[in-house]
Amino acid sequence: MASHSRSKILVSACLLGQAVRYNGTYRLAGHEILARWQQEARIVALCPELAVGFPTPRAPVEIARGGDGADVLAGAARLFENGGRDVTDLYSAAAHIAVARAVAAGCRYAVLTDGSPSCGSTFIYDGSFSGATKPGRGTTAAALAAAGIVMFPESDIERLDLVLASEERT
Repeated sequence: MASHSRSKILVSACLLGQAVRYNGTYRLAGHEILARWQQEARIVALCPELAVGFPTPRAPVEIARGGDGADVLAGAARLFENGGRDVTDLYSAAAHIAVARAVAAGCRYAVLTDGSPSCGSTFIYDGSFSGATKPGRGTTAAALAAAGIVMFPESDIERLDLVLASEERT
C-alpha cells in the first residue's frame, strides 16, 4: 500500500523524543511502532502548548475545581499554573490549533501523553498540584474527541497499531 493512503496520526511531540514537556523532558523516544510510523510518514507531531507560545520549561498547569478539558472548553472550568496564573485562554487556543492541524492533515487518530492538562486522554491531574490524578481528558484531547478523532494514550500504542493493520488489510 502506498504511504499516501495510510492513516495519519496526530502524536504528542514529547512522545517522539522532543524535550517539550513542562519540565523540559520527553516521555518516549525510540519507540519501535512510533519509529515505523515516522518512516511511513503517518505522524503529525504537535505540542499544543508550544503551538501557542509557551516556553520549555514552563510552570506546571492543572485544571481547577475538579473539571476536565470538556468543562474548560464549555467555559465551566479554568486552568492555572501552580503559581496561580490563569492560562485557560491559551490552553483553549492550543486545543483549537490541534484540531485544525489534525483535520487539515486528515488524522483520524491521535496518540497523546496521558496526565497532561492538554493531552491527557484517559487521566489528568486533579487540580490540587499534589500529584493526585483522576479519570478525564485534557483540553486538546476533549477538543479532538469532539471533532471525531479517536485517541489512544501512549500506553496503548500497540492497540492502535493493530487497529490500523486491520483497517488497511481490508
